[in-house]
Parts: sequence; C-alpha cells; structure tokens
Amino acid sequence: MAAQREALPEGRYGRSADERANRKLKIVGGTLFAALLAFVAWAGVHYVTKSDVSGQLIRSKKISSTSVQAVIEVRKEKNDNGVCTLRSLGEDGAEVARKDVSLDRRETHFTELVTLRTTAPARITELEGCRTTDRG
Repeated sequence: MAAQREALPEGRYGRSADERANRKLKIVGGTLFAALLAFVAWAGVHYVTKSDVSGQLIRSKKISSTSVQAVIEVRKEKNDNGVCTLRSLGEDGAEVARKDVSLDRRETHFTELVTLRTTAPARITELEGCRTTDRG
C-alpha cells in the first residue's frame, strides 16, 4: 500500500502565500475605500458651502450687423454679486463681441436683457459662464 501524505501541521511554517495575498488585498482595499470616502466628503462639503452664480442664455437676436441682444436667466444668492460673460461669433467662427455683465441686483432669480456691440455680423451668441465676484 501507498503511504498517504500527511498535511503539514497548522501554523508551524508561518502564513501561506494565500493568506499573505489576502492581507495585502485587504490593506489596499481599505486604503482605496478611505480615499474614496474622503473625496465624497470633500465634494459634499464643497457643494453645500459654495456660493455660486448660475446663468442660462434664454434667447439671442441679431439686431443689426453691429449689435446683438441676448436674454439671460440668472440664479444667485440674494447678497451675492456676480458677473456673466457673453460672446458672439461671426460667420467664420471668430469672436466678434465679448461682454461681462455685472449682476448686482438683490434678487435671487431674474432675467437680464443685454446688448452686445459686434465688430462684424454675428452668427451665434453664447453664455460662457457666470461667477461670484464678492459679497455685498
């Protein structure tokens, strides 16, 4: 008869390679989870505490070959001052007008009519963005 090989005594020769790999995986996984949790917490705090001005271009209309009118809708905090930047592009895609519009009204939601003077006929007008300038 063939002799059966006995298993090595438990714990006599240190950890097996599988146990070491599992431990390393747990450490890496825990570290990544902690980093993800920290990022989510930071993003949440940033989202809640930020004071921002947001705007949306409602419509624009070419008035003449040298001017465009645009209507923007603005949302902001009552005491915040902000600036929205509008620009118009010509037929060739070059910028023909740019204007920063100051938003110092004490309302939280309003529309603003803006006239841009262009250097050439405008094909399209767009709102580049809005930002808070200071607290009033």
